[in-house]
Amino acid sequence: MLIQMAVFFAGLVALVFGASALVRGASKLALSFGISPLVVGLTIVAFGTSAPEVAVSTGAVLNGQTDIAVGNVVGSNIFNVLFILGISALVAPLIVHVQLIRQEVPIMIGSALLLLALGLDGNLSLWDGAILMALMVAYTAFLIVQSRRESAANTAEFDAELQPAERDAWDGKWPAQIALIVAGLALLVVGSDWLVSASVVFAKALGVSDLVIGLTIVAAGTSMPEVATSLTAAFKGERDIAVGNVVGSNTFNILGCLGLSGLVSGDLGLSLAPSILNFDIWVMLAVSLACLPVFLSGREIARWEGGVFLAYYAAYVAYMILASQHHDALPGFSSVMLSFVLPLTIITLVVSLMRARTPRGQP
Repeated sequence: MLIQMAVFFAGLVALVFGASALVRGASKLALSFGISPLVVGLTIVAFGTSAPEVAVSTGAVLNGQTDIAVGNVVGSNIFNVLFILGISALVAPLIVHVQLIRQEVPIMIGSALLLLALGLDGNLSLWDGAILMALMVAYTAFLIVQSRRESAANTAEFDAELQPAERDAWDGKWPAQIALIVAGLALLVVGSDWLVSASVVFAKALGVSDLVIGLTIVAAGTSMPEVATSLTAAFKGERDIAVGNVVGSNTFNILGCLGLSGLVSGDLGLSLAPSILNFDIWVMLAVSLACLPVFLSGREIARWEGGVFLAYYAAYVAYMILASQHHDALPGFSSVMLSFVLPLTIITLVVSLMRARTPRGQP
């Protein structure tokens, strides 16, 4: 087991460094060819943080572990909102840009609804994957076109964050940039293989399913780039980037990651376990929907809301562990969540939404 733990963490390190190298090389190469920093930031950098999810899910499909592939995406989206936004809000209340409320969050919610609709038959077919990938391409093209109308302030922000490499710098010429891309892709492939193989061993040793491992351990592990990006942005005061990173990553996970995984799966498609259809996808959808009233209430995520997000993630993981072990405490835990915590949450969200819709100066 110690060897498998070492393999798991080695795979995680390889994924993190692979994603970093891929983003660095691809962004520098794009900037060298004259592509604007704004477009690079909206596409390569934003999607690069989801590269571990893509590598792990496609690798899991190729290895026949479809539960890990699907669980990784669904679990990562739940982790991104509840854990990453929660812990980032504890660092500093997070500003929510109005564009996120009007455009990106509805797109994220729409992606979750589409996944639910496509998966109702218990399978994501090759054609379902093609639909998701086509929407991913269309969404990316839309972002690029929209970026041309961005304000000078937003453009300047990306210019400051993403500067082309100096010609005399070690990564200033295209051979070094291509080498970074190749090395990043290689690390992602190797890291995903190690992570998936070790996760399967963990599942068997702990007596839990591949799906539970994918929803928890693998999901948290592949979300480490998002954790690092959002926390760094929160500490640096770039609090709108911390939120945008999570929302954009969630959309990409569904459209891009599952879309590619569906294409790789071929005629067999991706089978969806009944438990993920009956519970986990609904949790992901509920978490996505909860973002709207939370974001609208003052257009920020307050520290107490971040604490609530973290508490909910802890409750979700606790439920997963109890359910996987068929623990005697599961009925009581479920009863408390359904009869007390869930109604209280709904009331809080409704009140927050009503307060957000009340014009300033009115009671």
